[in-house]
Amino acid sequence: MADDQKPILEGLQDLSPLLRWRLVLGEAGDACTGGGALQGDAAAADAALSWLYDRDEAGGDQRDIAERGAGSGPSSMTVPDWISEVHRLFPKETIERLEQDAVDRFQIHDVVTNPEVLKRIEPNQTLLKAVLKTKHLMNPEVLSLARDLVRKVVQKLMEELAEQVKQNFSGAVNRQRRTLFKYSRNLDAKRTIVANLGNYDRERKRLYVDKVFFFQRARKHNTKWQIILLVDQSGSMLDSAIHAAVTAACLYGIPSVKTHLVLFDTNVVDLSEDIVDPVEALMKVQLGGGTDIAKAVGYAQQLVEVPSRTILAIVSDFYEGGSQATLLRRVKGLADEGAHVLGLAALDSEANPNFDRELGEKLVACGAHVGAMTPGELAAFVAEKVRR
Repeated sequence: MADDQKPILEGLQDLSPLLRWRLVLGEAGDACTGGGALQGDAAAADAALSWLYDRDEAGGDQRDIAERGAGSGPSSMTVPDWISEVHRLFPKETIERLEQDAVDRFQIHDVVTNPEVLKRIEPNQTLLKAVLKTKHLMNPEVLSLARDLVRKVVQKLMEELAEQVKQNFSGAVNRQRRTLFKYSRNLDAKRTIVANLGNYDRERKRLYVDKVFFFQRARKHNTKWQIILLVDQSGSMLDSAIHAAVTAACLYGIPSVKTHLVLFDTNVVDLSEDIVDPVEALMKVQLGGGTDIAKAVGYAQQLVEVPSRTILAIVSDFYEGGSQATLLRRVKGLADEGAHVLGLAALDSEANPNFDRELGEKLVACGAHVGAMTPGELAAFVAEKVRR
C-alpha cells in the first residue's frame, strides 16, 4: 500500500475492509463491491475523495465531480461543501491529510482564501504555510480570518517550544546554596533524610518528613548574549521562517539574552521589533526572490556588540545567489573575532537538512558550525553558551 493511501484507509475504520479499499482505489476498485452502487456515507466519502483526487497533479481540470454511484445524478461540490463533508466523514488525522493535499498537491487556494472555509477549517501548520503563500490574494476580511488561523497555529507551536526553552534556561543546580523555592527537581534528598531521622518509625519502617530542603539554581548576571537569527525567506525555507519566528519569540524576555530576527532574500528586513508578536512577523514574510546570504551576514555584522558573546544562526539552504567569496570572508571574520556562527540547514521540528553541502564545507573551514537543529536543540545550544 502506498504511503499516501494509509491516512485515508485508516480514516475509514467503521466501514468494511472491502468498502475501505473501494474508496481508496476509486472506480478501479469497483470489483471489491461486485460493481454495486455505494450507499449513504460510503457514497458521500467517495464523492469527497473523488472531488479532490480525480484531477491532475498540477491542480488543472478542477472540475466539479459528480457523486458517483449515489444514483442521484451529477451534483456540484464547492470548496465549502467539500470542507463540510470532509469534516463530517473523516477523523482529524485524515482531514489534515486531505486539506494538505488540497493546498500543497493540487494548489486549491480557495481552502485558505474563502472566508466561509476559513471559519470552519481546523488550524494546522500546512494551512499556516498556505496562508503565508497566498496572503497577497486576500481582501481585508479574508486576511483578518487568515491572521486568526496563523495566531492559533503559532500559539500551539510556542506552547510546545516554550517548555523546552524554560527547561534549558532553568540554570544548573548550585549545591552550595539552599532556596525556599520548592521544586522537586531541586530536592536535597540527603540533607532532608538526615534532618528527619528522628521521625523514623521502626515498627512501620517509615520516615516521616516535616523538614524539606532544596538546592538553589545558579544564574549568571553578566553581559547579555546576542542571538541573531538570520533567516532565508525564499519559498523553500518557509518552515524555517515559521520556526525561527517562534524561537525568537520564546527567547525574547530571557534576561541574559538579546534576540534579533532578520529575514533576507536579495534584500534584508530586520523584524526584531516584532519578535514579541511572531504572527505579525510572519505576516510580513515576503516569499520568493533570489538569495544574497553575503549581504545578510554583512548586515548582521553591524548588529554585533561583543563578538565572543554573539551567536549568529544563519538559517538557509546555502544556495548562494550573491558572492560566495564575500560570504566566506565575512563568516571567517566573525569567527576569528570569537563569534559563534551556526549554519542551520533546517529549523523545523523534523530538522530535515537540505542545503548546498559544498558551500557548507567551505563555511566550516571558515570557522562556522553547519548542520541541522530543531528549535528545541537551538534553544539548548544557546542555553549552554549562556550558562558558561
